[in-house]
Amino acid sequence: MNESGKETSRSVKKPDRESSKKKDVILEINRDLCKGCGICVAFCPKEVLELDEHDKAVIRRLDDCNACRMCELRCPDIAVEVKKAENL
Repeated sequence: MNESGKETSRSVKKPDRESSKKKDVILEINRDLCKGCGICVAFCPKEVLELDEHDKAVIRRLDDCNACRMCELRCPDIAVEVKKAENL
């Protein structure tokens, strides 16, 4: 839960020292807003997200995330947020 009392799922992708092309990514899913429609899962080209046993979006493969924001842009409930991490 965050400071406002809402349940969130947050993952941070650490810098890839091997490749300077990869970006640092913070991916957050607000599970209170997520209705489990699966749109974010369907639109993710890298299959980063999955639905859990409660039909809520969860982050399964953050290392594969390319920060394209398709999940965030397609989510009808504004439950997904993708940010570029700085100073990790």
